[in-house]
Amino acid sequence: MAVRKVVVAGATGLVGSAALRHFGGAGGCEVVALSRRKPRQLYGARHVAVDLTDPAQCKRAAAELQGATHLVYAALYEAPNLVDGWRDQAQIGTNDAMLRNLMAVLEPAAPSLRHVALLQGTKAYGVHVRPLAVPAREGRSEMYEQPNFYWAQEKFLREQQQGKAWCWSILRPVLIVGEAIGGAMDLIPPLGVYAAMLREQGRALDYPAGAARVSQAVDVDLLARAIAWSGEAEAARNEAFNVTNGDVFTWENVWPAIAEALDMKPGAAVPLSLARTWPQWISPWEALRRKHDLISPGLEAFVGLSFQYADYTMRYGQTEPGPPAIVSTVKINQAGFTEMMDTEDMFRKWFRQARASRLLPYALV
Repeated sequence: MAVRKVVVAGATGLVGSAALRHFGGAGGCEVVALSRRKPRQLYGARHVAVDLTDPAQCKRAAAELQGATHLVYAALYEAPNLVDGWRDQAQIGTNDAMLRNLMAVLEPAAPSLRHVALLQGTKAYGVHVRPLAVPAREGRSEMYEQPNFYWAQEKFLREQQQGKAWCWSILRPVLIVGEAIGGAMDLIPPLGVYAAMLREQGRALDYPAGAARVSQAVDVDLLARAIAWSGEAEAARNEAFNVTNGDVFTWENVWPAIAEALDMKPGAAVPLSLARTWPQWISPWEALRRKHDLISPGLEAFVGLSFQYADYTMRYGQTEPGPPAIVSTVKINQAGFTEMMDTEDMFRKWFRQARASRLLPYALV
């Protein structure tokens, strides 16, 4: 296989950090991490500080992109009001401009560019505004009539690729679970902080969510391997793929596994808005950081907008069972990527990892 130079845009995020981890351990691969802040771990990558909303900063970074063969585009701008921002024209415009700014300097600097991996998700099927067709399928169930930055980026990429040697792949993960700091849609920090507050009071892990909905998730390391696969597989050229763990879950059914990973007992159903409650936890969290010598930062920096995301994905305030949010993974399986993971094991993995790395209290010994 030819030597690869992989550029990871959005390197501090959930997907970006997993891509750094994967490609850093792959061997024979030069990796460049693009982000405003330096990632907590680089896994051998070279960091280039850049704000993709600024064309001038992108131009200054061009020299670092010379010889790139692969781009993993995991950069994302989210509005402060997370869920409402998904339909906001300004959010759409910002995300569209970020990809355009980067590609404007990457293509001239990287004449050997072979592949661009672009991240979307189930909002491509309108999961945030309507019940999904079950299962949602690529090329059949998209909701192009709903304003979405996915469509702006996809349209640009399709047009930009015409007549070029490089190709693109679009990955559509479902609920992504992994480890990051300050992410907009990372469930380990908000649920871990919530659990820490209860445990400090000697309480069981009460269930804070609303009525059930059958959903799917994907382990971020599995997603990183799917991204890497898409960059080399002939069957992935200029195609979109759903990516999941391969099973389904409801929050009620995985709650005991989460409690087990945190050395707690599952508690009663006690609906609670994490987004509204977290300001009460700022001072207790600081005390826990000192008590357990945590490396995680203050609450807002650690969790970011993810308290809002936890309320949304766990359906806080919903009293009626929701329509299932299920996508088909037949296409990616038939194309050659067939990895699967048990979703309960995934939650155990990441909560235990967060404790072991001292992001959450009660680190394992």
